[in-house]
Amino acid sequence: MTKSAPRVDLSSLPVRDRPASRLVQLFAGLVLYGTSMAMMVRSGLGLAPWDVLHEGLAESAGTGFGVVTALTGAIVLLLWVPLRQRPGLGTVANVVVVALSVDAALWLLPTVESPLVGALLLIGGVLCNGVATATYVGSRFGPGPRDGLMTGLHERTGLSLRTVRTGLEVAVLVTGWVLGGTVGVGTACYALAIGPLTQLAMPVVAVSTARAGQSGT
Repeated sequence: MTKSAPRVDLSSLPVRDRPASRLVQLFAGLVLYGTSMAMMVRSGLGLAPWDVLHEGLAESAGTGFGVVTALTGAIVLLLWVPLRQRPGLGTVANVVVVALSVDAALWLLPTVESPLVGALLLIGGVLCNGVATATYVGSRFGPGPRDGLMTGLHERTGLSLRTVRTGLEVAVLVTGWVLGGTVGVGTACYALAIGPLTQLAMPVVAVSTARAGQSGT
């Protein structure tokens, strides 16, 4: 009864290929991504796995969270080389737009005291993050550093996005926890749900080569 997930072409398209609609999709996805991160933070129920890793590394190295985040991104980009991934506009935009949108969303969202509100923020944040990831990666301007690792392994191994993303999130989560990062119920929910959510949304929002006019292919 189990059917293999449909293969989705996530290779980068030329910038001039349907730029207006794809740019709207790219930036909408990135803003939603940053907003979803802020929702998880405000829920108070746990950090996303990569942020658990960042916190654990910062604690171990005695350096700032932001510095560790930037250095981790640079190291992850180096892992793109054997996977034959190339950075694109989406890679650069990811770093800038997500940082700005998460700060703006944190400013707008108050700290919550109610466990029910916290749970709703957590569920909404995880759902939005899955849709946001599929939306901006599916614009095919190039994924961010960490999502590029996911798409590169997906292309090279033939494993589903669900399997690759879940495996990465769990590995990062365990590493961050061992290093002393903060883990909560939200962390586990995110690690287990983000892969299936991204895979479910990707075929719906990903720009296809055919619909893009097959420019430059």
